[in-house]
Amino acid sequence: MLVFVCLWGACVSALAQQTPSRVDQLTDEQVAEFYRRAQASGLSEIQIEQAAMSQGYTLDDIAKMRRRIAQIRSQTAKQNGQSVADTGVVRSLPGDLSRPYRNSRNMGRNSNLRDTSLLLLPKLDTLKRPVVFGASLFQNADKENTGSIFEPNLRIATPRGYIVGPDDEIIIDIYGASADNYKLRVSPEGTIKVQNLAPIFVSGLTIEQAEQRIIGRLRQAYQGLNRPGSGTYANISLGQIRSIRVTLVGEVVRPGTYTISSLGSAFNALYLGGGPNPETGSFRRISVIRGNRVVRTIDLYDFLLRADQRDNIRLQDQDVIRVADYEVRVELAGEVRRPAIYEVLPGENLKTVLGFAGNFTDEAYTASISLRRNTARERKILTISQEELATFVPQRGDKYTVGRILERYENRIQITGAVMRPGEYALTPGLTTVRELLQKAEGLRKDAFTNRANIYRERDNMDTENIPFDVGRLLKGEIADIPLLRQDSVVVQSVRDLREEYTIRIEGAVNRPDIYPFVNNLSVADLIALAGGFQEGASASRIEVSRRIRQDTVATGSPNTVKIFTFTVDKDLKISDGATQFVLEPFDIVAVRSAPFYERQQRVFVDGEVMYPGNYAILNRTERVTDLIKLAGGLKSAAYLAGAQFKRKGNLVATDLRKVLENPGSEQNILLEDGDSLFVSQKSEVVSIQGAVLNPVLVNFEQKFSVNDYIQQAGGFTENARRKKTYITYQNGRKDVGRSSRVEPGSTIVVPFKPLEESKLSPTERIGILSLIGTLAATATTLIINLSRAQ
Repeated sequence: MLVFVCLWGACVSALAQQTPSRVDQLTDEQVAEFYRRAQASGLSEIQIEQAAMSQGYTLDDIAKMRRRIAQIRSQTAKQNGQSVADTGVVRSLPGDLSRPYRNSRNMGRNSNLRDTSLLLLPKLDTLKRPVVFGASLFQNADKENTGSIFEPNLRIATPRGYIVGPDDEIIIDIYGASADNYKLRVSPEGTIKVQNLAPIFVSGLTIEQAEQRIIGRLRQAYQGLNRPGSGTYANISLGQIRSIRVTLVGEVVRPGTYTISSLGSAFNALYLGGGPNPETGSFRRISVIRGNRVVRTIDLYDFLLRADQRDNIRLQDQDVIRVADYEVRVELAGEVRRPAIYEVLPGENLKTVLGFAGNFTDEAYTASISLRRNTARERKILTISQEELATFVPQRGDKYTVGRILERYENRIQITGAVMRPGEYALTPGLTTVRELLQKAEGLRKDAFTNRANIYRERDNMDTENIPFDVGRLLKGEIADIPLLRQDSVVVQSVRDLREEYTIRIEGAVNRPDIYPFVNNLSVADLIALAGGFQEGASASRIEVSRRIRQDTVATGSPNTVKIFTFTVDKDLKISDGATQFVLEPFDIVAVRSAPFYERQQRVFVDGEVMYPGNYAILNRTERVTDLIKLAGGLKSAAYLAGAQFKRKGNLVATDLRKVLENPGSEQNILLEDGDSLFVSQKSEVVSIQGAVLNPVLVNFEQKFSVNDYIQQAGGFTENARRKKTYITYQNGRKDVGRSSRVEPGSTIVVPFKPLEESKLSPTERIGILSLIGTLAATATTLIINLSRAQ
């Protein structure tokens, strides 16, 4: 990145003195001048880039300038016999590091994995067993694209306490009156070599100590380096870093030796090893051993609960991380925020463990906690009160269960029904009796039934008890007030709840006949208006109201069960003859009659071989089929009267139109009704044969053919044909039975099938019956012979 910084420093300086030009237009001398001034600019990389972009330089210009500066520096170094390293590289991880274990299939192909053994732990069955708190931190260590979670951050300044070792890369940047750049790798012997100077031993030193030693040696070649007034300065930084080897032992998922970055921390190594074994390992006693001495004990709970990384120290080569066996683990279940298995260290109490679990949920029963503890021979149950939490010491194998609060209320009372403010109230001083509760509910509604109310009380055995009282007398002070207990429910009924729902009905010639809720002081005219007013054919001269008789008709001697009232109402709904004073009562039925001679238009339909097919109105009640044909303009020449079909309500009426036209006074000339239809077809030239024939078919009509002739055309009868029941259906709907009937065009000959013989026995059933009869006969013969011998 140094070349990049130099480039922009030169650009800013040059742009201050001359007109901006493209990189391709600059000479090598100008580029070299830019580079020299950039070294002395003192600006940061971001500041230089922003300044250059503000002066009109593009990203392409930046890239070209970088290449030209690198080329000029390379040529200058070769001419001077120097080896100058490009310090503009990005720090990256060494290539021989161990990687997180993926799976057993690609384990053998992962040459980067440096471990002495692989102990693959089976996954916990979380459906049957509680989870171990902290195990999820490492559960993704064997999945793809998760290795970067705990990889060290390389985009940070070099830590001042970093210990330099073999294979580390030291970058020396000299600027000012002299300009040089060196990128030197620490040799296995722990030294770096600057041209024309003796080797400098830096292995085992911190980066600060190494910087002081290197600058002290460079002063042999650069007089007064880093001293005020010298004009020459040097900066020492760490470039590419080395790898180190650390060993994970103890209760680790995958113990072994791993190669990690020298910037790697304890968490990096633990992640590579899969973390502590959830079955046996401790998450709170992880030791970092350096030179046979424990330098840090890691408690992962500090990181998991508080994101505290003070124990995540940087590792050094040959460090050993040991995960100890857990000593005390307890399980928390029930109403805690994080039910799991937790590890407990000496000196920690149950309150501390509850803190690990996030403490109680909002629905937790906190008065006591149930404990199941293992003894030397069996288990026992303990109950821990709230006061004991801070002093109770958990033991190995304890299981604590936090229950849920009951769906009960310690001080709730309720009031429902015909009060102004029904709901739940607290049983508190000043609200302990029924009268006080009614006052709190702002009193009774006007529809309250005051003769009787009820208190529903829960007994000691959880049964419900009913306590009735006269709420009206109680409010008047005529009876003593009633004390309330928790869970009491007071119910004040409405008078509407104690009677049949009041309704009235209107029917007949109104627009919306229906049943309506009863309203006091409702007149007949009001109800007709509610029903949408009169229909067009309504008769205003007769409005009938039928009313229930509520009295005992037997006692009164009247045989009637209802009363009938009749009114005359005009079209403006003004009631005359005293009807304005008539008020409807519950369950009244109002009937609006239609006018005697009012009828809606009635229509019939005619189609087929008529002159003007279509819909026609029935003029009067005396119109018949012949009148309909006249209205349609008469028949066409192709009309086949024998096949005319007359239908009423979708059903075919058997009518012979030929006889109707020949004799209009015959009974077949029926009166027309609304919805009737007449279809006059053309003459059909075929006859249909169906039913129990070998080949049901349509054949041409032959005047000389009889029924048998047509059946022969269909292949004759089948074996199960009922020949004597053969009948003919004509197009007009009439039928004729017998094979001697006359066949007309368009007729259908139907030969019925014989019914199935369900009682006929199969061969197997016959054999069984005969065998049974034979057996019975042999038995009877034997009995007769034995009886005769006995005599």
